[in-house]
Parts: sequence; structure tokens; C-alpha cells
Amino acid sequence: MNKIINQSLHEHRSHIDEIIKDLHKMTLDIGHEELAETVSDLRNRINEPFMFVIVGEVKAGKSSFINALLATDKEVCAVAPDPCTDTIQQVIYGEEEKTTVVNEHLKKIYLPVEILKEIAIVDTPGTNTISDYHQEITERFIPASDLIVFVFESKNPYRQSAWDFFDYIHEDWRKKIIFILQQKDLMEPEDLIINIEGVKKYALKKGIDAPNVFAVSAKQEQKGDLANSGFIDVRNYIQENITGGKAPFLKLENNIETARNIGRRISDGMVARKAQWEADMAFRSDVRGTLDKQEQKSNYQVDLLVENLLATYDRVTSNKTVELEEGLSFFSLLKRSFTSIFSKQESATEWLDRLGVELETELKDELVNKLNDGVHDIADSIQQMAKMIDLKIQNSKSILKDNHEIFSDIADRRASVLAELQDAFRKFMNRSENFLDAELFANKESFSPNIATGSGMVVIGAILTMVTQGVVFDITGGILSTIGILFAGVSVGRKRRKVVAEFKEEIKKGRIKLEDEIESKLKTYIKNIKEKIDANFHNFDALLANETEQIEQLHNQYDSISERLDSIEQNLNI
Repeated sequence: MNKIINQSLHEHRSHIDEIIKDLHKMTLDIGHEELAETVSDLRNRINEPFMFVIVGEVKAGKSSFINALLATDKEVCAVAPDPCTDTIQQVIYGEEEKTTVVNEHLKKIYLPVEILKEIAIVDTPGTNTISDYHQEITERFIPASDLIVFVFESKNPYRQSAWDFFDYIHEDWRKKIIFILQQKDLMEPEDLIINIEGVKKYALKKGIDAPNVFAVSAKQEQKGDLANSGFIDVRNYIQENITGGKAPFLKLENNIETARNIGRRISDGMVARKAQWEADMAFRSDVRGTLDKQEQKSNYQVDLLVENLLATYDRVTSNKTVELEEGLSFFSLLKRSFTSIFSKQESATEWLDRLGVELETELKDELVNKLNDGVHDIADSIQQMAKMIDLKIQNSKSILKDNHEIFSDIADRRASVLAELQDAFRKFMNRSENFLDAELFANKESFSPNIATGSGMVVIGAILTMVTQGVVFDITGGILSTIGILFAGVSVGRKRRKVVAEFKEEIKKGRIKLEDEIESKLKTYIKNIKEKIDANFHNFDALLANETEQIEQLHNQYDSISERLDSIEQNLNI
């Protein structure tokens, strides 16, 4: 059983070591401690002997099998009538015999036995008495193993706990397995054949192609009955398939398969992680789209409101312009001057004052009424905007669960960020100051206490009404002030055209101001509310940005590792 070492082997080992190093970084990047430890152990064992893990129930004869297989004068694994192998025993080569206790569950036995240069033995606790912690340790050896030796009691190789453990080994890691029926000396030959065939059929049913089943007797082997002990066949299998010329390459191939398996587990886990990311990106896009649509809807309502206000403004000012033109005719002014002297009819000055008051009253009454109606529609639209976003947050889809095998930490982190978003948005909606704007509502300290302490959705209508009414008052006041200046000293007809022209110019300026200020202020307000709503997603957006980067990075890492594993596997030429 000479060790075969050549330059090609060293090169392959070096390449595989680099690949597994990158795989280890990948497990660290995803924060999965168990997989990181598994890959670290795998990397440490690249240059170690072929590892045999011996599993089976208590009293199946595992320790006796190991002692007989190693064919030493010393008892390597303790054998006793009562179950006593309650720790994992790792039997490895050493120049001197010694035992090192790693912890209460694991000890290393060093022996100067030649075969241990090629094979390391791991003797595990019985599958029918194994504790949770023991099983956890045992499972850490399984991923790094090169061959699983499944030891059954010849008389009953169908015990459930052993085959349950087999399912874990075979389904999760697809390891090479051989089956040993120990204590065959206690069986009649015909019954033994039945059990051998039974194990083969059972293994075939569970997915093992051409299962290797060996019947042995450690007792016969150790008494020197080599021809009948069955160990010759086991050793021949080991020499041909493990310690022969292909053994080191087979070990490398096994390392490749284990690395590939871990990579596949991460890749499979990425499916759910990416699906969650895609759902969250779609959710975020939907939120932005909803905000955009609601902004457009609200802006359209502003356009309709402004259009309606301007139509009213045009009608009222047109009527007053006609009345002004007619009243400023020479004969009208002359008539008013004479009749006011001899009767109680209003003079020209009184008529002008009344005209101004009527203009102010009609504009205020009609514009404010239309403003109230229009503003309520806009307020409802903004309220709907916030409510729709709140509903979307509450119904956001969770695909990646907190019990996910690989990415439970990511699921927990996302759930935490989403919960913070839900809580923050509820608080946002209930705080009226979130619906105020320092620039647009400079006099907000003058608001009544009832408005200031109301919920955000309730105060919108009142706030918008207040600001738009202010615009109307400013416009009508400016027009009337200008009219008052123009009318002052009007006494001759030659000023009529100038007065009417300047009156029309002021009406035109007022119209432009009304349109610009209402449209600008309301649309700016709507935009600001939209941006405030969207700002609640800051942490969620940061999570998505990090996920975008991480998912792409992990995909690139996995693709690189897979391609390099494929390449080196082809170059092994086994």
C-alpha cells in the first residue's frame, strides 16, 4: 500500500486548494458558520490520508471490525460487552502511539501503522444511541469523508436508526458507501446469503448503484481464520479502489465532489434569495410607480382646478371690465356728477368704490368656493397615495423564510428592515408635521390647535385650503389696490382709455399670478409629500442595493468555482 506521489498530483492538489479557498471565502461572505467550518475542514484534509468513517448501531461490531481491519497486535478501538464508544475516535498515523483528547466528545488516536498513511479511520457512536451533540459532530466528519463503511449486525441489518442515518449520508452528500455485515460467524450460511441480498436490494431501492456488501467476522480474522473471515475481499476492495495507483486521484475527485456539493447547496439557496430580491425589487418599483401615478393624478386635478378657477376669474373680471368701460364714458361720468348734486344717487367716485368692492367680493366668493371643492379632491388624492403605499407595505411578499437552510440570517435581516419600515410609515402617517412644508407653510404656527394636532390625513384639506386662499387674497388685494390708484382723481374722459387699458393689464397680471402660484405651490406640495413618503424606504433601499451587489458577487463566485472544478476534474483523467 505504497503512497503514490507525483508532480501532477501536487499540481492538482494545489489547484483544488485554491478553489476550496475561494469556496471558503464564499461561505464566509454569506455568513454561514457551519458551511464555512465544513469547507475549512475539507481544505485542511486535501493532503491528508483517505478518510474512512465507520457508522452503525451500538453492538454492531464496529470497533471489532476496525481492529481486525488494521491487523495490529494492539486494540485500536475499545471493545466491551456493553456500549462504551460514546465518543468519536479518529484513528490516524503517528510515529509514536498516543491518544489526544480533543474534547469530551472527540479523541484522536495516533498509531505507527502503515495503512494509516493511506487511510484515516473515524469510529462514530452508535446511530441508535447517538445524542444530538454527538450527531452534530459525526455529521461534521461525513462531509469530509472519502468512504463510509456502514457496519450492520449480520443477524439484523434492517434496524431503522441505521438506515435513517444512511438516508442523511446518501441524500445530502452522495458519499461512497460500502456495507459490512459483521459477526457472520453467528449466522447460518443460507441465512447470511439472504441478509446479504436483502441489504443489496434495500440499498438499490434507496438509490445505490451496484452496492458493495461484504460479510465478515472480526473474531475469525483475529483468530487467524483468514480464509473464512471475509476480510480478504474487503482488503482487496480497498487496495483496488482506495490505496492503489488511483487512490490519491480518487481522493481529489472526492474533494471536488464535496466542494461541488457545497457550491450546489449555496446555489440552490440562492434561488430563494434571488426570488425574494426580485419580489422586493418589483415591490419597490410598484411603490415608485404608484407614487408617480398618484402624483400625476393629483397634478391633473390641480390642472383642472386651475382651469376652473381661471374660467371663473375671466368671467368675473370680464363683466367688471365691460361695466368699467361703460361707466367711464364721458356722458356716464357727466350724468353721475350732475345727478349726485341734485339727488342721493351715487357719484362717480362712489360708483368706482362699489365696483371695486363687488369685484373683490365676487372673486373671493366664487374662487374660494371652487378652491374648497378642488382642494378636497386633491387632498383625497394625496390621502389615497399614502394609504395605497401603506397597504403595499403591509402586503409585501416574503419568500425567503427565517428557517432557510443557508440564508436564514438574510431572511431575518430583511424581516427586521421591513418591520421597521412598517412601523416608521405608520408613525409618518399619524404625524401632521410630515404633511407641512416650511417653505410653503411659513405661517404654520398660526394654525389652530385642532388642525395642528390632527392626523396627517385629516389636516391636508385644511392646509391646502389655507394656502390657496392666501393666494387668492393676495391676487385680489393687488388688483384692487392698483384699481384704487388708477381711479384716484378720475374726472375727465381723456383718461378713460388709459385707465381701462391699465385695468386690463392688471387683470392679466392677476390671472398669470393666480395660475402660476396655485399651480406651482400645489404641485410643489404634492411632489414634496411624494418625496417624504418615498424617503421612508431609505433603509429598505440600502438593503436592496446590498442584495443586488451580494447576489451578483455570489453568482460570479459560484460560476467561477464550478468552471474551475469542471476543468480540473477533466484533467485528472481517472
